[in-house]
Amino acid sequence: MSLGTLDRNPPPFFRQGPSALTKLIFGAALAVFLMAADTRFEVVTLLRATIATALHPVQQAMLVPVEVGELAVEYAKGLTHATEQLEQAQRRLASQAEFIARVGPLEAENTRLRTLLGLQPRIAVHSQAAEVLYEASDPFSRRVVLDRGATHGIALASPVVNDEGVLGQVTRLYPLTAEVTLLTDRQAAIPVLNPRTQQRSVAFGDAGTGRMELRFMAANADVQVDDLLVTSGLDGIYPPALPVARVAGIERRGEAGFARIDLLPVASIDGVRHVLVLEPLVRQLPVPPESLDGEAQARPGPVQAAGRRPRSAP
Repeated sequence: MSLGTLDRNPPPFFRQGPSALTKLIFGAALAVFLMAADTRFEVVTLLRATIATALHPVQQAMLVPVEVGELAVEYAKGLTHATEQLEQAQRRLASQAEFIARVGPLEAENTRLRTLLGLQPRIAVHSQAAEVLYEASDPFSRRVVLDRGATHGIALASPVVNDEGVLGQVTRLYPLTAEVTLLTDRQAAIPVLNPRTQQRSVAFGDAGTGRMELRFMAANADVQVDDLLVTSGLDGIYPPALPVARVAGIERRGEAGFARIDLLPVASIDGVRHVLVLEPLVRQLPVPPESLDGEAQARPGPVQAAGRRPRSAP
């Protein structure tokens, strides 16, 4: 065999194209070119949209198991939460039914006793609903503005409550709006009663901490943490037995004559939109007989109104 007939080409195994470095440089340059061209001329936007549209059904099909699993977990959590809420509602309903069963005879007995003693029946508190428009911008006070004013029958010093308890009282009145000072304001004060001990005191606001303080209480006063304080009803403003605050902490100092009692308001203004404005209690109380007697004495009689009678001629 002659040497000219021999195949001088390397076998396929030894055949090599461009080097790896060349391929890397070419791929990097192509990627940079495509990114620059897409950013400046948006040449591949149509291609990208076409590929995304084609792959959308595939993506949705692949997400189905994940969504089914998430829905199953959420359903299980929701079912557990609903079961717990149902049990709590049933327990509250049972306790309220028991409470109502006790309150009915007590109310009837209270009515009979008040009739027997000749006392006035309890006053029905008039109220009207209002909505919180906004909170005052003063950082050193806690006040809100309601969408009801003097033209709607709101009066100064009207208590403002919600479903939790007392929020504050109206301190400024305008024709269409009213400004409410909250109990946590530093200038707010409210007479309270401890139903456990029947001890009366005054709670003051503390705008810096958002809490309240029970001042001028003796260091050995019978006050316990978690005691509920309600309105006493003796100030002529707030109806009695409205929840005000709970005792959050007590600091008794041996060298001081008074104890420092920290209170946590029962009603929170955060997130409250709708409230009830109550008519001040003093506007519904009967007029004392002394006031009527004083008015009768101050009112001029027929002879006084006519003046002195002239003396008759001799």
